[in-house]
Amino acid sequence: MDSESCQLVAQWLAASRRAVAFTGAGVSTESGIPDFRSPGGVWATSQPVYFDDFLRSTEARYEYWRQKSVLHRDFANATPNSGHQVLARWGRIDKLKAVVTQNIDGLHQIAGSEHVLELHGTARYVACLSCQHRVEAGEMVERFLELDCPPDCPECGGFMKHATVSFGQSLPADVLQESIEFAEQADLFLAIGSSLVVHPAASLPMLAKRSGARLVIINRDSTSQDDAADVVMNASIGDTLLAIDEHLKGFEYKR
Repeated sequence: MDSESCQLVAQWLAASRRAVAFTGAGVSTESGIPDFRSPGGVWATSQPVYFDDFLRSTEARYEYWRQKSVLHRDFANATPNSGHQVLARWGRIDKLKAVVTQNIDGLHQIAGSEHVLELHGTARYVACLSCQHRVEAGEMVERFLELDCPPDCPECGGFMKHATVSFGQSLPADVLQESIEFAEQADLFLAIGSSLVVHPAASLPMLAKRSGARLVIINRDSTSQDDAADVVMNASIGDTLLAIDEHLKGFEYKR
């Protein structure tokens, strides 16, 4: 790990007034949640179910729920790791204005982050596409496994679907717009654990950079936006954030 880079990022964070974290799957892999796109991820063995197919086909809805019932075990058993906890601490001491995340696991909130913008929704809940009735996901997963058929809404009989954004489904416009505004206003933008290939979310780091923010990329692998970043660290997310946090505590102590 590059100690000098960690100290520099901590220095920038200490001086920042409008820092924003943008997180992807790499933040949660250290909690045991597999990256869907990794060789061992669900999309290596299964085709994702597109939203239009979900609406149109009973078979597609069954396949959707089959995949989600497998993934639910990972989400249900996962707990926040040190990376989530560090970001939550930075929020508590007002060093982070928001966490914008591509993740659907809810671990940022469980760790204690308060202002979390979930670009792709949450897998912790299931919602009716007709009446918006909302329940915890575990209840509906159990119903699917028990009955071996996609669950209907207990209120109106409509289609029940996880409160996530499926392929072919638009991102929630209000969440995307707020995320854009945070990126435009940021003075420090931390892109953490994201491959930065899924748009429009992946456009946020460059938007922040063009708007005047320092851009820091922390990811296991290189990304196509590394050349534009002020600092790039290819290392463990949790260990890197802990190291930055230790330097940040030193700056806090000196004040």
